[in-house]
Amino acid sequence: MNPHPFFSNRKVVFLLASFCCLLWASSYPAIKNGYAMFSIAPTDVPTKMVFAGYRFLFAGALLLLGAALSKRNILALSWQNVRQVTALGLVQTSIHYVFFYIGLAYTTGVKSSIMNATGTFFSVLLAHFIYRNDRLTTNKVIGCLVGFAGVMVVNFNRDLLDFNFTLLGEGFVVIAAFILAAASIYGKKISQKMDSIILAGYQLAIGGAVLVAAGYGSGGSLTGFTLASSLLLGYLVLLSSLAFGLWTILLKYNRVGLVTVFNFLVPIFGAILSAMFLGETVLEWKNLAALAFVCAGIWLVTKEPRPALPLICPKPC
Repeated sequence: MNPHPFFSNRKVVFLLASFCCLLWASSYPAIKNGYAMFSIAPTDVPTKMVFAGYRFLFAGALLLLGAALSKRNILALSWQNVRQVTALGLVQTSIHYVFFYIGLAYTTGVKSSIMNATGTFFSVLLAHFIYRNDRLTTNKVIGCLVGFAGVMVVNFNRDLLDFNFTLLGEGFVVIAAFILAAASIYGKKISQKMDSIILAGYQLAIGGAVLVAAGYGSGGSLTGFTLASSLLLGYLVLLSSLAFGLWTILLKYNRVGLVTVFNFLVPIFGAILSAMFLGETVLEWKNLAALAFVCAGIWLVTKEPRPALPLICPKPC
């Protein structure tokens, strides 16, 4: 992994990773509004797949268009590259979201948010066994636990006290989190020999196309296009292309554990943004406490180890 003078800077990583998580968090209220605008029933998973598929298909196309306009050759792919981006698109976008949307249909939003946060643990653990420079440390373990505590605090209500666990519900959400963590590490490997923007564009477009086909094939149908609903879908496309493009670049030039720990911010930002759009009180104690927990966890995971003190010899060494 070759460091980048800009994208490997710790302050830049903090700002860009936090920005990506803010964008992804804004998709929660946007998607909920989209369900209402397109009249998508809560249990209508096929239509949700079509809705998500269009979002990622157009996001990928937007990234590829931007790459082409910036003089990148988006067609210069070897057969190995084609196989790799196809596999990544199928796993990271298509299969991941199928498990996530089915799980979401069989459990509460509170539990989904918490279970989905396990993806950060999976990323840190997988990186420990794959990369020599990304080993588990005491700070990482404590930081992950503190960050996860923050996710639980922001979602604390009566639903959290319901300990029922089903395979189709909470189980599928955890499986989706593991798939995304594994796919992110695979994507990092591919990005070392491919342009990050082109990689993100193809994987989103391929994964989105498969979701659209699978959604329509299983009985889904997206109707209700108006100016408002089209603008909302356009916003989802824009945030996905920007967030996935930046995230892929950050993973290319940094350790997996350093970047993925910021995922703890998504449910925190999501809770705050949802509260704002629903007219609820934003400065609730649990939101502030959760944000403090998550920030502390991120600080612990990203904290640089202190350099060892030089040995002081009583005599010339």
